Amino acid sequence: MAIKFQFNKTSLNDLNKQLKIRTNALPTLKNKESALRFEVKRAKYRSDELANRLESVLRSYQHICGLWNEFRPDLIKVKDVNLETVKVAGVKTPSLKEIIFEETPFNFFTHPFWYSEGINILKELSSLGIESEIYREKMRLLDFSRKKTTQKVNLYEKVQIPGYQEAILKIKRFMEDEENLSKASQKIVKNRHIAEEEGI
Repeated sequence: MAIKFQFNKTSLNDLNKQLKIRTNALPTLKNKESALRFEVKRAKYRSDELANRLESVLRSYQHICGLWNEFRPDLIKVKDVNLETVKVAGVKTPSLKEIIFEETPFNFFTHPFWYSEGINILKELSSLGIESEIYREKMRLLDFSRKKTTQKVNLYEKVQIPGYQEAILKIKRFMEDEENLSKASQKIVKNRHIAEEEGI
């Protein structure tokens, strides 16, 4: 990254300020990156755990698969999924508040007795699936933010901080050279004056 600067004290002060800002921000960014990395792993683990539990529960009900042909699908549906926004390491992520199911009443005497248990099973399966998806979305948002933070850390660490340091060094050397030239020319002028005075 080419940093634009001029060979003067104002530019030197500006570069020093920019360098200080980035140097101070770098540890915070690194901490945020590691916190996000941890939270991404945690969200992925939770999502996978819920998905595995869903598979396990589905397998445990395989012995009653045939009964689902009799089940009326209109008895239960997901009416709404209430989410809340929770900040995790500075990133807004969804969190499940509640799942609202809508149940259609049925007559216990004219319908199979296991319908009420079937409704509970569907609630459990739906809850596991929905929660797993919410954690997957949480993981996606956190991972996106982690990637952006990693890019910023790399930009500061590998490009901007070394760039500012190099620019500051160039300005300092230039100013030192200029000062040395000025002193040398003053010395030459002084020596000439002394030589002229002695010649008189």
